[in-house]
Amino acid sequence: MKKAFITGISGFAGSHLAELLLQKKFEVHGLLRWRAKTENIDHLKHKLVLHEGDLLDAHSLDSVMVEIKPDYIFHLAAQSFVPASWKSPTATLQVNVIGSANLFEAVKKSGLDPTIQIAGSSEEYGLVYPNETPITEENPLRPLSPYGVSKVATDFLGFQYYKSYGMKIVRTRGFNHTGPRRGEVFVTSNFAKQIAEIEKGERKVLKVGNLSVKRDFSDVRDVARAYFLAVEKCIPGEVYNVCSEKCYTIREMLDMLIDLSKAKIRVEEDPARMRPADVELLLGNCQKFRKQTGWKNEFPFKKTLEDLLNYWREKV
Repeated sequence: MKKAFITGISGFAGSHLAELLLQKKFEVHGLLRWRAKTENIDHLKHKLVLHEGDLLDAHSLDSVMVEIKPDYIFHLAAQSFVPASWKSPTATLQVNVIGSANLFEAVKKSGLDPTIQIAGSSEEYGLVYPNETPITEENPLRPLSPYGVSKVATDFLGFQYYKSYGMKIVRTRGFNHTGPRRGEVFVTSNFAKQIAEIEKGERKVLKVGNLSVKRDFSDVRDVARAYFLAVEKCIPGEVYNVCSEKCYTIREMLDMLIDLSKAKIRVEEDPARMRPADVELLLGNCQKFRKQTGWKNEFPFKKTLEDLLNYWREKV
């Protein structure tokens, strides 16, 4: 039985990836920080092998690597909320960059040769001009947030370890993805939660930020499949976009969510939700990944939003 090791297993994408790998009969191991929230994987805990550790604790990574001897590593753990990176740029860089370096060093010191997928982000592209869309992997990287900078550094660190030590590292740049279990600080989930609260009479107004930006949304379950295909079929050292190749404004996404509700929704702009700088347009091209793996998006966006809204209806 093949072994998979997931950093960030209790997170949004990590929990869905764990489910997929269990379905594929993998022995699934995960890195779990002390006192980390586990609600996303509580229904799976009896099937997982969880290891206490931290990306910033190099010794714990060394020990886990020798103990597991994984065939595949999926590196998903990160400080991934863009607004938080403005408030805590140093912490974001430490977790995302130093943490990744610690993981790569642990693999190198172990003498093992797993295939490693590192989850990059479309935020690496940052400032994208209209004539540069859809965004390919060759587009210049002009990150506009500390989070974007941290992901560029992690991306290039993965390439460097591939070139320097021959480590089998595949870099993916995931565009926006959402669905059940998405953290409430993220825009799709935040709106869905507010709508569920309005439906239950716990809130009167839906607060929003900038609705004009355009994003390329995929379903998290499609993205989990993409991550698996990345280690199965992609070429180490290469970078691959993962996206739907379809774009929606945040306003269009909000309207779709509102249409899924029978409640009367009043929308109000909240200045506190505005960012110092916003990436205006993120529309991806992932033909390179599709050709390499045969992957395609299976979940229509409306279905993704419906499942997300139902998730919050059960929680609030």
